[in-house]
Amino acid sequence: MSVIQWPYRMLALAALAVALLGFGWIKGARHVQAQWDTAIASQVLQVATVRQRQAEATVKVVTEYIDRVRIVHEKGDTIIKEVPVYVPVQADAACRINRGFVRLHDAAAANELPETASDADAPTANLALSAVAATVADNYRICHENAEQLRALQAWIQEMAPSSE
Repeated sequence: MSVIQWPYRMLALAALAVALLGFGWIKGARHVQAQWDTAIASQVLQVATVRQRQAEATVKVVTEYIDRVRIVHEKGDTIIKEVPVYVPVQADAACRINRGFVRLHDAAAANELPETASDADAPTANLALSAVAATVADNYRICHENAEQLRALQAWIQEMAPSSE
């Protein structure tokens, strides 16, 4: 017959089962940890790649924006310098701008309703037609600079969008 009695055999089998379960648990935990570490490393690499691409795109867009705004600014300055050619002294002497026009222009520039038109026809003593022309030219220059800024922002947003690689 058998040398080891059946309760001891059951105890030995139970101990063996617990040992096998523990071994499997530890091996499984190591495997899952390795997968986890690999996934984290992959994500870190992806984030670094995206950040690098975004930094390069930012530098590119900013450089282009600065160049375009410089050109717009130079053209605007040239146009403002040409005001005396297109609005000669005789036109300044012949045409004075009234307060109503100034109020309307300022309100339109601020995107607000103008004040009431009291004294609308009274001439403004020191406002010549050439000053109005220079102000309008400067406003348009600023408008074009803002448009370039918006285009650069739109280009930057498109560059920042995730690529479909």
